[in-house]
Amino acid sequence: MNDKKKSLGGNLWVKTSADERQTEMLCQRSGLPYLICRILASRGITAEGVESFLNPKLQNLMPNPSCLKDMDKAAKRLAAAVWAGEKIGIIGDYDVDGATSSSVLRRFLEFFGLTVRVHIPDREEGYGPSLQAFEEFAAQNIRLAVTTDCGTTAFEVLDNAAADGFDVLVVDHHEAEARLPKVVAVVNPKRLDEDNDYPYLKYLAAVGVVFLLIVAVNRELRNSGYYEKHAAPDLLQLLDLVALGTVCDVVPLSGLNRAYVKQGLKIMSLRQNEGIKALSDIAGLNEAPTAFHLGYVLGPRINAGGRVGDASAGNRLLCTHDAETAKALAEELNKFNIERKDIEAYVLLQAIEQLESTPQEYPMAFVSGADWHQGVVGIVAGKLKERYNLPAFVMSVEHDEVKGSARSIPGIDLGALIMSAKEKGILTKGGGHIMAAGFSLNEEKMEDFRRFAGEYIRGKLGGETVTPVVEFDGVVSLSGANLDLAEKLQSLEPFGAGNPEPRIVIENVKIVRPSIIGSGHVRCFLGGDNGGGLKAIAFRAADNAIGAAMLQANGERFDVAGQLRKDIWQGKTYVQFIIEDMMAA
Repeated sequence: MNDKKKSLGGNLWVKTSADERQTEMLCQRSGLPYLICRILASRGITAEGVESFLNPKLQNLMPNPSCLKDMDKAAKRLAAAVWAGEKIGIIGDYDVDGATSSSVLRRFLEFFGLTVRVHIPDREEGYGPSLQAFEEFAAQNIRLAVTTDCGTTAFEVLDNAAADGFDVLVVDHHEAEARLPKVVAVVNPKRLDEDNDYPYLKYLAAVGVVFLLIVAVNRELRNSGYYEKHAAPDLLQLLDLVALGTVCDVVPLSGLNRAYVKQGLKIMSLRQNEGIKALSDIAGLNEAPTAFHLGYVLGPRINAGGRVGDASAGNRLLCTHDAETAKALAEELNKFNIERKDIEAYVLLQAIEQLESTPQEYPMAFVSGADWHQGVVGIVAGKLKERYNLPAFVMSVEHDEVKGSARSIPGIDLGALIMSAKEKGILTKGGGHIMAAGFSLNEEKMEDFRRFAGEYIRGKLGGETVTPVVEFDGVVSLSGANLDLAEKLQSLEPFGAGNPEPRIVIENVKIVRPSIIGSGHVRCFLGGDNGGGLKAIAFRAADNAIGAAMLQANGERFDVAGQLRKDIWQGKTYVQFIIEDMMAA
């Protein structure tokens, strides 16, 4: 294999770096195959940490919730509300983390018979707490409100709510400023005054922080004698929701997050949550769920409500105990997801035409449209970034206001770009991190922003063409790509941010019996000199160079890069290779 030449996908193949001595030590102590140990070493797993990585347990990784500032204040206030039977309002976000974090808290509080009202803003209302939410709570005689996945920097709204007599608890995981809202408690591991005794808490999704909160409330109720006369909830049954929000918020799947997801998937496989069960059924999920299913099957359907439909549908689905209601909500979200795909395809096509019909002055994809739905601009930005291997900015123009989303490539810090443009008065709002950001600006500033972003990116790239890199973890023979290896690789799950699914290369194979199936997928068998064959598929490849090479193959030899997975069909277990990229052998 020549890893210095470009692949059919236009990439350079680079083997992940791993300490060879660490790999050998892992092999000696764990007894695991070399490839598995090399993957563990490349991800910073030591011999002492192998067991915790492969079998993460909550009791070993869960800290005392009181380690977070204001946690005890929040727990005492909610415990008092349980004792008094108070009504409680929850304000969430319109993404999956918002839906799950608000649902975990709501289901926990409703266990005690409390009346809980959840306000999920739609995209028109905007992210975070609003005057509208508190007006609704006041009309329902609710004086205690909890924000989940939002609120840390909502100073004006929350300070006013507190002045109006609301007790407000903020439970969040977003970046904080030095000042905090003047509320009862702000529980956020990213508070600037946190002690950082448990640095991994900064990587929790909001739903993970909420779970720590209900553990603290549960302890407070137990210590105050509540359970002497009342039943206690089984908090572990809520881990399916914690896993779903953690995976979909793309936080690193290490430490406590890994335990949340590993244990949550076990709970989800029991199909006890009516909403998740109904959504799984309508999505055709008929096997034990994995992190992949959470991120790419269930998550997008819940997200679709906030993108193009009813933002509250996700929370209502995840909280219902009625099978018929769950089925109806799952069907509604599935329809929203189909609509989202249609809208996304339309905007993507318009964006590509806009880019390819006009000479581009700067090394970036910078596009806008007056009829583009705000709910899909982030997805389209990601697809443009992948298509052109350039930073992408996609904007929706409505009533002279522009709302956009951006996705980046290695070497370009979008968060710094956006903050700089905001400081210069080009943007009215904006924030994000290295690889993704959101922003707003007035329409007359569009050209200023284009030039600012273009000059910034050109300065960082230095005029060089950036060749994308595909990293792989190891090379195996065709005969070695078997069910035993697939099962060993599966032991490294859950896969996600910080622990990507291993990518391997199989060298010198022939493409046998290629054909197009489904929506442009190309399937085949990988053949070798000694007969046999490995079932393989390249998704959505029929119209690209990889698919063309597969369909036109006539005895040529290729190296293929991708994932080896177990494939269950009609009760039998096989092995299948997912082709991501190819190059001539």
